[in-house]
Amino acid sequence: MVAQQLESIVRAHGSLSGVVVLDLTRVVAGPYCAMILADLGATVIKIEHPRDADLTREFPPFRQLGDKHVSGFFAQYNRNKLAVNLDLKSEEGKQVFLEMVAKAHIVMENFRPGTMDKLGLDYQTLKAANPAIVFAAVSGFGQSGPNRTRPAYDSTAQATGGLWSMNGLAEEPMRVGTVLGDLSAGLFAAVGALAALRQAERTGQGQMVDVSQQDAIVSLTENAVVTYTETGKVTTPSGNGHPFVKPYGRYRCKDGYVFFGAYTDKFWMEACKTFGDEEMAADPEVATMAQRFEQGVYERKVDPAVRRWCGKYTKAELEAMVGDRFPLSPIKGIDEVVADPHLRQRDMLVSVQYEEASFSVFGNPVKLSGGTFERGASAPSAGQHNEGVYSGWLGMDHTRYAELQRLGVI
Repeated sequence: MVAQQLESIVRAHGSLSGVVVLDLTRVVAGPYCAMILADLGATVIKIEHPRDADLTREFPPFRQLGDKHVSGFFAQYNRNKLAVNLDLKSEEGKQVFLEMVAKAHIVMENFRPGTMDKLGLDYQTLKAANPAIVFAAVSGFGQSGPNRTRPAYDSTAQATGGLWSMNGLAEEPMRVGTVLGDLSAGLFAAVGALAALRQAERTGQGQMVDVSQQDAIVSLTENAVVTYTETGKVTTPSGNGHPFVKPYGRYRCKDGYVFFGAYTDKFWMEACKTFGDEEMAADPEVATMAQRFEQGVYERKVDPAVRRWCGKYTKAELEAMVGDRFPLSPIKGIDEVVADPHLRQRDMLVSVQYEEASFSVFGNPVKLSGGTFERGASAPSAGQHNEGVYSGWLGMDHTRYAELQRLGVI
């Protein structure tokens, strides 16, 4: 059995083949980062406490399997990973972890800053075990600064990073409707970890990668920071439009809404031709992009014209009419996204096996000509790969393995 498990412990194929990641993360930000690396070919070993597994194993949606249920949420963010149990609070567990670090390339954690220090597993300790180790830490406010120890969730990052104040309607700022603070931090952590790994491979020296959810959100606020530092103007919600690009926003059609973005001179003329509006095409008051950006001109002429154009057709009719002539896209519900043949052709809907259930989840947006591993992936049950990782990859003898089991360390 161990020999069979060993074959899948360290991947021999893929862009990140041979790279071993020790994943201590929980919930979304860290697991998403590790999932990306796993999809790209890294061997990711998810480490969970024997009596306190990742709480997303209990996040909906669920598939009922007899007297138990399994989580599609967990399957989505933990696909392509191996899973072991390890109590890092025990001395025996710390020793095992350091032995794993000596053979690994990247360690990932998303605890509150200071937690790894309290465990006696800070970066300097890990570096002593393996000078080339890359230590990637994702947290709400980062490893330095006066707010470093404050607890944080995705909404904390959206609030303190400025995004919440910019999103929504002018009358009511709104949180972005997905965990962008978590997901963006995970993406930046993946980039940072791979950059540090490249240097470690070149020099033999690893480094710490410090990614803050707040920092990640600030970097996604487009022109808001430079607008304020240059002009003193604070960016506020602009609804479904753009602060200065026009026409560029949401427009109603017969069966819903579309995004209309024909704001350049070329695209504007294409739109006039597509909708057969010769009068608008010849109007000297809206002939240039700068003219159409003028709020008065936009409200008096441009906006009414686009509303008139779009209001005559359905989403499908508009999409078919416009084709690749200028930017116009139906605003799709998730049901329409899942059914989108373009996304399906690009493997953005894949199947993940978790226990006896198969879940359809989002794919990986990174497409490599050499291939990635999200198709046909599976997510592990807690401790599923204990024997293969500890006895096989780590080389632990049977007596020690059995003793650690008896002590509840693994």
